[in-house]
Amino acid sequence: VQLQASGGGLVQAGGSLRLSCAASGRTFSIFGMGWFRQAPGKEREFVAGINQWGSRTYYADSVKGRFTISRDNTKDMVYLQMNSLKPEDTAVYYCAANLRGQLHDRKSYDDWGQGTLVTVSS
Repeated sequence: VQLQASGGGLVQAGGSLRLSCAASGRTFSIFGMGWFRQAPGKEREFVAGINQWGSRTYYADSVKGRFTISRDNTKDMVYLQMNSLKPEDTAVYYCAANLRGQLHDRKSYDDWGQGTLVTVSS
């Protein structure tokens, strides 16, 4: 599946952004979906995941209560609503598709989007 992430930008601490990821090429509803991020000099880390039907979501402890992942299978889209942003949320954010479960595990994802940069200023 091909993935295209968008919605990144510059925001002040405490602000909000909504990332979007458009999927194409295969039946979107069979994939679990995830958002990951990679800050400069750091490894790519799990942020949030959602199962095929949108009935289960998973979050990294660092974003729980602030970020919300959702999907719309009628539009082949997955979203990441990010509230109360902090400077430490600054990173390139990637969406990814998963057929193997283990939504928190980067190794379970086969297809990745190109990333969108989120910069949070203090």
